[in-house]
Amino acid sequence: MNGIFAAVFLISAVMLLICDPEGFLPALLSGGEKAAALSLSLLAVYCVWLGFFKVLEKSGLAGKLSRGVFPLAKRLFRTDDKEAATLASCNLSANFLGLPGAPTPLGIKAVEKFCAAQNHYAADMLFVLNATSLQLLPTTVIALRLSAGSASPSDIFLPTLLSTLLSTLLGAMLVMIFCRKRKRKA
Repeated sequence: MNGIFAAVFLISAVMLLICDPEGFLPALLSGGEKAAALSLSLLAVYCVWLGFFKVLEKSGLAGKLSRGVFPLAKRLFRTDDKEAATLASCNLSANFLGLPGAPTPLGIKAVEKFCAAQNHYAADMLFVLNATSLQLLPTTVIALRLSAGSASPSDIFLPTLLSTLLSTLLGAMLVMIFCRKRKRKA
């Protein structure tokens, strides 16, 4: 993937140097400034939500939420491993709040536990649910729209909720169907 990005950048740079040599350096610097500003605004969003998640954890509310979600997670992932289901629940909860990068370590630990228990269905389901990522609060997209100067950055709320709900339901159904077929072939 890095090779593809490098090739696209080099081809674009050569084309810009041929077509508009005086505009090359200003365009390069402007792109760097925009990338730095975007990175800082996303960093601020992540700091706020990670702080919120840490407060939930320290106050014990995260544990209560995960205990409340455990019966659903147990059925969804078809597991009796409480620790793995709790890790998966926390991962999905953080994604639900719009923190796609923050819960990655939890998801990796959950998948390791599922695979160690030979529960490939649960690992597949967690992977698909992470990829479809049902989001109540699309904080990253709202932050991107805000940094791009959108007049109403939160207008994305309802379309994001509906599209992620549909993709999550479809993805979960497909995992259930294909894992059932895989069991029959085995």
